[in-house]
Amino acid sequence: MEYLLREMEEYAVVHHVPIINVNGKAFLIETVAAKRPHRVLEIGTAIGYSSLLIAENSADDIQITTLELNEERAATARKFMNQSRYSEQITILLGDAAVNIDTLQDVYDLVFIDAAKGQYLTYFNKILPHLAADGVVVADNVLFRGYVRSSEKPPRRYKTIVTRLKKYIEIVENHPEFETVIHEQGDGLAVSYRRKNSGKT
Repeated sequence: MEYLLREMEEYAVVHHVPIINVNGKAFLIETVAAKRPHRVLEIGTAIGYSSLLIAENSADDIQITTLELNEERAATARKFMNQSRYSEQITILLGDAAVNIDTLQDVYDLVFIDAAKGQYLTYFNKILPHLAADGVVVADNVLFRGYVRSSEKPPRRYKTIVTRLKKYIEIVENHPEFETVIHEQGDGLAVSYRRKNSGKT
């Protein structure tokens, strides 16, 4: 597995595919290993790197549903997944994540968001009915190149993304059902723990 992950890291560099950075990876592994989830929803597959990291640190019976918009990346992810022992435990759903979430029936112990940054709040609201009473939501890149918590104005092309990520952080940090920790190392990883007494059954 370690060799496969290194191969994927090299592929990501050569082909300019964004994957979770070293700091984010450490916090993701720590969060997943503590939770040991049985059912995971991932929003944003890319080449499947995070899918396999999550699988490797989850319960033995882990089932992962991962959503990917790009057909070529999904095909590459499947090739990598097929080289692992988790190939039968990971399902890729191709298409718009915001649409596909509405078709899901399962309840998930953990949701990992790493897709279109401007859509994080949309994804968060849509996954709430599918999140277990003690579920965890992990969102990567929430500080977006340091602009989200900087006094410096972001470049014009990033203004909307930064504004929406600020709103995402504001919502999850003040949401009555969640306790959120922002790991600022790397590009920012938000870990939101659903409180068991939140009313969700």
